[in-house]
Amino acid sequence: MELFDKIKWILGILMILSLIITTNLVDRSNFSRMNAAVETIYEDRLVVKDLILKITTDIHQKEIAAIEADASFYAKQNKQINSEIDGHLLSYAQTKLTNKEELFLNDFKRNLIELRKNEMDFIQSNYVQDSTLLNLFQVVKRDLKNLAEIQLAEGSRQFEISRRAMGTVDLFTQIEIYILIFLAIVIQIIIIYSPKKDS
Repeated sequence: MELFDKIKWILGILMILSLIITTNLVDRSNFSRMNAAVETIYEDRLVVKDLILKITTDIHQKEIAAIEADASFYAKQNKQINSEIDGHLLSYAQTKLTNKEELFLNDFKRNLIELRKNEMDFIQSNYVQDSTLLNLFQVVKRDLKNLAEIQLAEGSRQFEISRRAMGTVDLFTQIEIYILIFLAIVIQIIIIYSPKKDS
C-alpha cells in the first residue's frame, strides 16, 4: 500500500471518528438536559405537589376542628398535625425552589406561625369563636393554592425544556444520517480515486 493510499484511509477514518465524537458530545448534552428536566419534574414538582396536598389536608382538619370548637382535637391531634406539617415543610424546603416559590413559601410559613398563635388564643379562650382565626385559615389555604399553581407552571416549563431537547436530539440524528451518507460517498471517492501517474 502506497503512502498516498495510507493517507487517504487515515483521512477517511479520521473524518468518521470526528463526526462520531462530535455527535456523541452533542447528544450527551441534550440527553443531560432532558434527564435534568425529567428529574426536576419528579423531585421538585410532583413530590412537592404531594407535600402541598398533605399540608392542605392537615390544614383542613385544623379548620374543621376550629369551626366545631373540637376540644378533643386540640387536646389529642393538633400537636401531631403541627409536627406533620413541619416535617412536610422541611422536605419541601430541601427541593429546588424558584424565587417566586420561595416568596410564597415564606408567606405561608409566616401565616402558619400566626395561625398557630391564634389557635393558642382560641384554646385559652375556652374555644370562643373568633373571626381572625377563621380568616387566617383562608389566608393559609390561599398560600397553599399559590404554591400548587407554581408546581403546575414549573412542571410545564420543565416539560417544554425536555421536549426541546428531544427535538434537538431528533434533528441531530437526522443530520447525522445525511452526513454519514455524504462522508461514505466522499470516502469512497477518496479511496477509489487514484491520480494518473506520469509516464
